Amino acid sequence: MTEHTETPAVDMGGIRDVVSVRLPAASAYLSVLRTATAGLAARLDFTLDEIEDLRIAVDEACAMLLTQAVPGTDLTAEFELTGQLMQIRVEVSTVGNSTPKRDDFAWMVLTALADDVDAVTDSPDRMAIVLRKRRGAARPA
Repeated sequence: MTEHTETPAVDMGGIRDVVSVRLPAASAYLSVLRTATAGLAARLDFTLDEIEDLRIAVDEACAMLLTQAVPGTDLTAEFELTGQLMQIRVEVSTVGNSTPKRDDFAWMVLTALADDVDAVTDSPDRMAIVLRKRRGAARPA
C-alpha cells in the first residue's frame, strides 16, 4: 500500500488537499480504505453520521469495482478535500468496458449515502466510481 499527499493548493474555495491511496484490488484491504475515509472526513469536521455514510459508500463502491477488477492489480483511491466537500474517486483496471448497473441495489445504496455519484470509464481498461459529499448537506426526504 502506498499513500501520497499533494501539497495543498489554493483553490477558489480555499485550501484543497488531495490524498491518494493505492492498495491491492482485494476485499481484504478495504478496511484500510474505510479507515482512511473516516479519518479524512473527520478532518473536514463531518458529523459521525456523515462519516459512517462515507465509509459505507466507499466500501460499496469498491465492492462493485472489485467484481470487475483484473486479478493481481491495484485499486487506487483519490480523496480531494475542498472546504466542506469531499470527493472520492476509486478506480481499478478492468477487462473490457463495463459500467456499473445504475438500477441495482448497490447503486441505490451509493446514491442514498453520497450527494453525487458517477461511474467513469476514461479508457476501455479502467473503471472508476466518483462520490461527492458535502458537509452538512440535507438529505432528500
